[in-house]
Amino acid sequence: MKKVVLAFSGGLDTSVCIKLLEENYEMEVITACVDVGQPQEEIERPTAVAYKMGALKHYTIDAKEEFAEEFVFRAIKANAIYEGYPLSTALARPLIAMKIVELAKKEGADAIAHGCTGKGNDQFRFEAIIRAMSDVDVIAPIRDLNLTRSEEIDYAEDHGIPLPSDKQYSIDENLWGRSIEGDILEDPMTETPEEAFNWTRSTDDALDEAQILEIEFEKGIPVGLNNEKMEPLDLIGKCNQIAGLNGIGRIDIIEDRIIGLKSRENYEVPAAILLITAHKALEQLTLTRSELKFASYVTEVYSELIYDGLWHDPLREDLDALTDNMQKRVTGTVKVRLHKGNLRILGRKSPYSLYSEETVSFEDKGMDQREMTGMVKNYGIQAASYNKICKKD
Repeated sequence: MKKVVLAFSGGLDTSVCIKLLEENYEMEVITACVDVGQPQEEIERPTAVAYKMGALKHYTIDAKEEFAEEFVFRAIKANAIYEGYPLSTALARPLIAMKIVELAKKEGADAIAHGCTGKGNDQFRFEAIIRAMSDVDVIAPIRDLNLTRSEEIDYAEDHGIPLPSDKQYSIDENLWGRSIEGDILEDPMTETPEEAFNWTRSTDDALDEAQILEIEFEKGIPVGLNNEKMEPLDLIGKCNQIAGLNGIGRIDIIEDRIIGLKSRENYEVPAAILLITAHKALEQLTLTRSELKFASYVTEVYSELIYDGLWHDPLREDLDALTDNMQKRVTGTVKVRLHKGNLRILGRKSPYSLYSEETVSFEDKGMDQREMTGMVKNYGIQAASYNKICKKD
C-alpha cells in the first residue's frame, strides 16, 4: 500500500483527512505536526488523535527556534507587513512545508497531503514549496472532494473522529501571531467578541500605568530588553506578553486573498507590532533617506512574496541579501512607551546614527547658511520652467 505524509494540526480539516486518505485514496497515513510555537495542547492533541484514527506513525517536529531565527527575524529586518498587518500564519507555512517534505523523503512516501480548502491561501503556500523541493504527488482531500465545513463535521461524526469542541472560530497560532476568522466574523459588520482574543487585552482592560521598555537591536535583530540580553524565543514571548497586557496588537482587517476573494480577518500580533515599530524607528536614525525610501518598496515586495507563498523565490533571497547589508548599521536601542493600546517612540540611539544634534541646531554656525543660496535658487528648476512655458494665460 502506498504511503502519504499528512501535515497534521488535529483540527477539523486535517482530522477528517486521515480517514479520507484511507478510504478514498487507499493509502497508509503518516501524520506530522510541526511545532512553530502553537499552544502545548495543540501539540499534544494531534498525537492522540492521529493514533486514535489509525495513523501508521505520527511525528512532532520542533521548529520553533528555526522559525524565530530564519523566518521571524528576517521578517523584522524587512518590516514585513501585508496590507496593514504583520505576517504570521503566512510566514510559518513555508517552514512547515519544508519539514513535511524532509519527513516524506525520510519515510519514502509516495505523496504529501494537506487539509487546505480551495478557497484559501494555504493551498498555494504548501504546494509551491512541496513541488519545488520534491517530485511526490500532492493530495488535498478537502479541496479535491469539494467538501463544505458542515459536510466535514457530518463525516467526522459518522466515523467517530474526535474534534475540538471549544473553538467557535478558525484559529491559527504560532509564536509570531494569532489569526481568528470564520463563524460570525464572516459578517464584516459584526464586532469581534472579546472572548475571541487570547493574547491581548482590550484598551479598557489594559494596564492602567504606562510601561516603558528599551529594546536593543544588533544588525536589525532584537537581542535584548531593558539592558538584558535574551534568547530569540524568550524575547519574542516576553514582547508578546508585555505588549498584549498593554492592549497592543489587535488588527481587524479586510484582506485580499491570493485567489482574489476578500476575507475578514482578525489578528493578534503584539510582539510583531512592538518590534517592527521599534525597528523602523531605529532605521530612521541609521539609514539614509534614499535607503529608507527603497526599503519601503522592499517591504511591500517582500511581504507579498511571503503572503503569496513564494518564500522559495530567488527574489526573496536577493532581497534578504540587500536588507542584510543595510541592516549592518541598524544597531542600537529604542525606548518605547506602551499605554492603553498606544505605542509611542520615546527615544533611540545608535553608534551608527546619522543624526547630528550640533549640525541641525539653529544655534550652530559650523554649517554656513549662505552656502545654500545657490542650491535653493536652482531648486525645482524644471517645475519652474514648466509653469512659465505651459501655464501661460
